Amino acid sequence: QVQLVESGGGLVQPGGSLRLSCAASGSIFSINAMGWYRQAPGKQRELVATITSGGSTNYADSVKGRFTISRINAKNTVYLQMNSLKPEDTAVYYCNADGRVFSGSPFGGWGQGTQVTVSS
Repeated sequence: QVQLVESGGGLVQPGGSLRLSCAASGSIFSINAMGWYRQAPGKQRELVATITSGGSTNYADSVKGRFTISRINAKNTVYLQMNSLKPEDTAVYYCNADGRVFSGSPFGGWGQGTQVTVSS
């Protein structure tokens, strides 16, 4: 079984910065893509950014130039550096990862989410 645990959310003023972290643990053999998604009240969950094991990244247009996703493969950890935050970035942010466990079976899952609130 694989667990994903996020941290780093909180309350920040517009224009501020936050850094989210997500650590994957368990019987992990390999992780393919890792990513961040978010869900605002009354809205569907949406992609924020993803990163492959090779470092290729993909961003939602709404966060390009402001957010940066990175990962440390040896630590099974992914980060999201969020700068120039706007009120519309307010949401619960979820970590996602997929890969294989040591038995060879694939896994895919979500973290419990961390709240990010951008408000003055």
